[in-house]
Amino acid sequence: MTRKQRRLSIVAGFMLTLGVAAALVLTAFEENIVFFYTPSQLAEKNIPPDRRLRLGGLVEEGSIGREADGVTITFRVTDTVEAVPVRFRGLLPDLFREGQGVVAEGSLSAEGIFVATGVLAKHDENYMPKEVAEALKEAGQWKGDHE
Repeated sequence: MTRKQRRLSIVAGFMLTLGVAAALVLTAFEENIVFFYTPSQLAEKNIPPDRRLRLGGLVEEGSIGREADGVTITFRVTDTVEAVPVRFRGLLPDLFREGQGVVAEGSLSAEGIFVATGVLAKHDENYMPKEVAEALKEAGQWKGDHE
């Protein structure tokens, strides 16, 4: 094997290793990336059931209810244009209430109900997740005093 062939085989081996490593990283990212949607975006897009995502907006007034088991909570998340029904089994944050900003992580069921595995509520009067604030600004419903 000549010097040129040896150098070429080393470069080819390095490129192959780099390609395999990149493929493994991208595969791992694909499984762990969770996209954020507002109710309006969710209505526009054709998202397959059971794909993990985050849903953000406001808890709709008068929509909170408990199922017979006493642990499952149902409510609707709205961006003032569209609303999505949510079912969550577990403990809600202390600041969870109607009219407050919320981000739920989970998946959309085949029936169109968002089945949440986790729910986050804003923690004080000045905080709102960036995506929720932007969606409310677009809908003309932003009530914050800062931009």
